[in-house]
Amino acid sequence: MDNIKSTEPQKTPQKKSGKQQKKPNIVGTILVGILVVIAVLMVIFTVVSIHTKDAGQRGLFGFKAFVVLTDSMSATDFDAGDLIICKEVKDPSTLQEGDIITFQSLNSSSYGEVLTHKIRRAAVDEDGNPGYITYGTTTDADDETVAVYSMILGKYLFNLPKLGNFLAFLKTPVGYLFCIFIPFMLLIAYEGWNCVKAYTKYKKAQKRAMAKERKRLIEERKEAQRLRQELQELRDQMKNNPPQE
Repeated sequence: MDNIKSTEPQKTPQKKSGKQQKKPNIVGTILVGILVVIAVLMVIFTVVSIHTKDAGQRGLFGFKAFVVLTDSMSATDFDAGDLIICKEVKDPSTLQEGDIITFQSLNSSSYGEVLTHKIRRAAVDEDGNPGYITYGTTTDADDETVAVYSMILGKYLFNLPKLGNFLAFLKTPVGYLFCIFIPFMLLIAYEGWNCVKAYTKYKKAQKRAMAKERKRLIEERKEAQRLRQELQELRDQMKNNPPQE
């Protein structure tokens, strides 16, 4: 009995799809994008912090960030070095006992500084301006003066532990150098290296394509010469051996 060859097509190894091959590049691009966004945010924060003298003016969409400088609230809420986020209060009279507010101090020992303390109760100052008696939970001692409505910068929302220390370091020359300048230079160098690699890859591909085309032309020329030679041989043969009638 004759052997019957199978007509089932043989499986050939499949190449990875373009999406699978491009995964590492996509991940790298995403990481680079994240680094760029972080670096840009750092630059914006640093520039705004340096060029804004009044801390109460630093804000975005009604939210403000402040670095905690003391442990006056460490017993209950946040510590020195934390970054706190506050929200502007359109109507300070809506604040209640127990709320934590950020305000510019009128105390003799901290005049003009930004404090974030808890409201104990509503009150008025010596001139009859409404405000609140505030205190730090660590000492539980009332602040010297009333936090009047006009001095209130916002209501405390949440804190980011120890991020304030990092942002304070970021504003120093050393912090700027290591956290912004050097990363940007590395990023530029990385992108430049990618451009060089892409250009080199393009030139190699172009060179291979040119070599392939040159090889094809040489083969075509050889084939044309072979055909001409065969035609010439056929003519010579017919000339030497003419057909007899």
